[in-house]
Amino acid sequence: MEPKVTVIVPVYNAEEYLNRCVDSILNQEYEDLELILVNDGSTDRSGEICQAYEAKDPRVILLTKENSGVSDSRNLAISQAAGKYLQFVDSDDWLAPDATRLMVRRMEETGCDLVIADFYRVSGEFVSHKGDIEEDGVMTQEEFAAHMMENPADFYYGVLWNKLYRRELVERYELRMDREISWCEDFMFNLEYLRHAESICALRTPVYYYLKRRGSLVSQGMNLSKVIRTKLMVFEYYDNFYRHVLDEEDYEKNRLQVYRFLVDAAGDGAVLPMIPGGARRLGEERASVSAGAVREDGIFAEMYRERKLFEYYLQPTAIRCGLPMAETALLFYMSGAGGEKWPASRRLYTREELAELLHISRPRLRAALQRLSLRGMIRVEEIKTEAKERGEGKGRRRQLDIELLPSALLLQGDFEAAAGDYEAARMAGFTPQEREEYARLREKIRENARRVLKGTAR
Repeated sequence: MEPKVTVIVPVYNAEEYLNRCVDSILNQEYEDLELILVNDGSTDRSGEICQAYEAKDPRVILLTKENSGVSDSRNLAISQAAGKYLQFVDSDDWLAPDATRLMVRRMEETGCDLVIADFYRVSGEFVSHKGDIEEDGVMTQEEFAAHMMENPADFYYGVLWNKLYRRELVERYELRMDREISWCEDFMFNLEYLRHAESICALRTPVYYYLKRRGSLVSQGMNLSKVIRTKLMVFEYYDNFYRHVLDEEDYEKNRLQVYRFLVDAAGDGAVLPMIPGGARRLGEERASVSAGAVREDGIFAEMYRERKLFEYYLQPTAIRCGLPMAETALLFYMSGAGGEKWPASRRLYTREELAELLHISRPRLRAALQRLSLRGMIRVEEIKTEAKERGEGKGRRRQLDIELLPSALLLQGDFEAAAGDYEAARMAGFTPQEREEYARLREKIRENARRVLKGTAR
């Protein structure tokens, strides 16, 4: 059976980084993939490392050739690929564990021809989130071209490794890398691919770790005159792309903007520790998990693992929306995606009850509600109810009536996907009969807990 995704990694003298790169691919949550490693005449131990992976994992295919450059390596791998989709990784970089799963899901949910994702840029011990498009829907060629026109030389648009391609388009139009150039060959391939892509989607969750260690064109041995010739050739591709996408009138209106490419720096933005908020230490870009608690047995460790597993699948939505986990979890709960009945019955809670339910402090809940209100995602109204209305004793109680606004309702699909991923991870390996039995037992456990706690509820 053919794999859904072919991941292509050109390898040349990468022994220092290769294990981290390959492990990040083979350990993807999405397992329906093949990995093509192309050993481009390496003179270090890279070839041996590739052979070991091929012997260990049947999904790994090793191609070996004399050194002829990264473009030739990618072209060879494309010709051998069997996957419906193509994904590219550089041998000194690595993937987030959910990278392929999130990109494939985005591709298949929207039916688009290209997914372009945010990424992490790594510089020494620091990492920063990089992206450019904040649009969530499907974009046409023209809409995507308008975004690219704003930052034409940004790595986000130029590279291969933050994108997922349809192999059928690549083969139908015989798209390949230009072997004659050693700079911007990725961008030229992308421009050719985009001419045939009818729709494009952005994935605003960073899924790729780009290690910044490459030098400038001159430091790579290219003289100044060759640099200029190369840039002019790339600009010709770029200019032709816009002449193809835009009609004559629109092209003339945007011609000066198109010509920005000639003066823009071909950079991906610096990650400098001294820039406040611009970077964080590598390893802190996603929610941390205690290794000891993951291995530990016992009630508290089990509760911790359940919560962290849920947060793991909810986190891409939090990152995409730029929200802390507490706010994202609050929206998730109110959406009803996890099986709660909030939208149907509009339950009222006191601040104390809601804070306990979400496992956060009351000040943290207050801050979350304020933040979501300011962003226009919820409407909060405080309601005073009499005890007799609640079937209780005397007195009045202040409760919150919270309504999700349209901008938050747009996240319903993300929340349902997170809930589905969470449940699938918990039930992985269960047979249908075991799932049915587990559901029955879980309901019995739930009723036992309600019975015991009913008398202590405030």
